[in-house]
Amino acid sequence: MRVYISNYRDHWISPYTILEKIFFWREIDYNEPLIEKWSNRLEPISKGIQWFLDFVRPRVVDVKIDYWDTWSMDATLTPIILPMLKQLRDTKHGSGWIDPKDVPEYMRTSDKNDTDYGQQTFDFYNEESIHELKYDIHDRYDWALNEMIFAFECLYNENWDEQFWDKDNRKCDWNARQKIQDRIDNGLRLFGKYYQTLWD
Repeated sequence: MRVYISNYRDHWISPYTILEKIFFWREIDYNEPLIEKWSNRLEPISKGIQWFLDFVRPRVVDVKIDYWDTWSMDATLTPIILPMLKQLRDTKHGSGWIDPKDVPEYMRTSDKNDTDYGQQTFDFYNEESIHELKYDIHDRYDWALNEMIFAFECLYNENWDEQFWDKDNRKCDWNARQKIQDRIDNGLRLFGKYYQTLWD
């Protein structure tokens, strides 16, 4: 496998940036009629420049898959997904919405809400209402990310279940092993369900 993905391209040159260069001797007021007038005239030019630069210098995505990469595709993807999840958790600037049904019960309700967590009893778009929650959307998202990370950490360590085997007596603590397997399964379920929230 060979993967090369370049950084995002930012080819937008704002009309106001152009006008700031033209009127270099003074600070411009964006609400000034003259500035507004020329900003409107320059916008199509800015869009044309952006289109041209996007065309001649697009973002590079080069992926080459070798035939052995799919022998065990889960094992191939795990060492890529795991560090990406960790970096997202440690550097993100926001949080995706996690259904209260997908987090532990103690994170589902606020001081003012009842236990009917299936109904939103707060206004998602009202910041004060969100802050009334004992566990807000950021706490829930962090919890979900940590569960995904736990699942992929276990999968990265192919021998994660050896701790449950007593090799001398050839016995396994199946109940304890199943608890970890259930947590792995749930982490993978969360990864699939909230795949489209994995952005910063």
